[in-house]
Amino acid sequence: MSLPPLTPDQSVKPPRFELRLSLLYAAIFLPMGIHLPYFPLWLEHVGFGAREIGIVLAAPMFLRVVTTLLITASADRARDRANVLLVLSVSTLVLSFGYFLPPGYLLILGVSLALAVVWTPHAPIADSLALSGVRRFGSDYSRMRIWGSTAFLVANFGGGFLLSFTGIGAVPLLISVGMATVVAASLVVPRLGRPRKASPLSATELQEGAPSLLRPAFLYFVGGCGLVVASHGFLYAFSSIYWQSLGISGGVIGLLWSWSVVAEVGMFAIFTRLFGRTPAWRLVALAGLAAFLRWVAFPLIWPAGLGIAGFFAVQTLHALSTGLILIGLQKMIAETVPEDRTGAAQGIAFFANGVSMAAVTLGSGQLYAALGVNGFYVMAVIALAAVGLVLRGSRLTP
Repeated sequence: MSLPPLTPDQSVKPPRFELRLSLLYAAIFLPMGIHLPYFPLWLEHVGFGAREIGIVLAAPMFLRVVTTLLITASADRARDRANVLLVLSVSTLVLSFGYFLPPGYLLILGVSLALAVVWTPHAPIADSLALSGVRRFGSDYSRMRIWGSTAFLVANFGGGFLLSFTGIGAVPLLISVGMATVVAASLVVPRLGRPRKASPLSATELQEGAPSLLRPAFLYFVGGCGLVVASHGFLYAFSSIYWQSLGISGGVIGLLWSWSVVAEVGMFAIFTRLFGRTPAWRLVALAGLAAFLRWVAFPLIWPAGLGIAGFFAVQTLHALSTGLILIGLQKMIAETVPEDRTGAAQGIAFFANGVSMAAVTLGSGQLYAALGVNGFYVMAVIALAAVGLVLRGSRLTP
């Protein structure tokens, strides 16, 4: 389906477009860099058990796979996607204050569910804006997105450092401060207007307007991406708790998380040179194999006497198991999906990632309670299944 030509306004590149998108990515990933490694520790700190932690982390994931798809597609029909992002960021900041209330189980679960609706669409909408810049102005996606990973790194390291002094009880405050930076960045993000055609939401419209989104090759690909991402669910939910049980300090835990992001940033820096011509399906298959190796090795580190150095070694594989997924997915969308369906494609990919991650995270509480760190072997099986899906999809790709 052909697109109408760019209007004069759409052809004009906003001033400092890449800088403003880079600041947005940095702001979005700052609170994520606190929430991911330290929120489970805070839940344990306020008295939640492994099963309760698993539910609090997983329930919002099931909700957001539906709401994010609706919101991202609606953003494509709004007067400007950046305005939608501003409303969402303000709502997220206000809701984050709920964690300052007395931490009962139902209250924390309710706040987390509400946050999932308005927080999760931040990154997909930012990706949609960035990819419009890639198409219209020739912007480099990886050079903008790298600042999100850099901010995540700073939050991991800086958060661990601060919490070693303040105690884990300060996690809600750090999350809210991060949310405030998203509001500030949303005020200055470039306004690009509507996409040239709004992305429809219904399956029928998607099939008629962009059949590539519902072809088996596309579905196998995003399914494989989803499983590789989901295999990290056990790590995100319980690795900090496991490390703390070994007597590793909060500062070192922050360094371990930071090192994985350093590896990811390094991948962004060298990606074009090493993998610029590599097909997207090969990138994701390589990510799945790296995840398999990572999860098989993780439970063996401490018993083998490799200590903290061993954990740093397996965290280095984050460059492949996550870095290649992030870029590989966007590479596939940018090369095969027209601009007017970018929001819908992001939503479908997020749906696949979200359902898989939610299911794994929900089971992680029971898995950690039953197997402890050996639950990583189950994640290794999931990573291998992802490789199988991607290889199957590659055979169907023209």
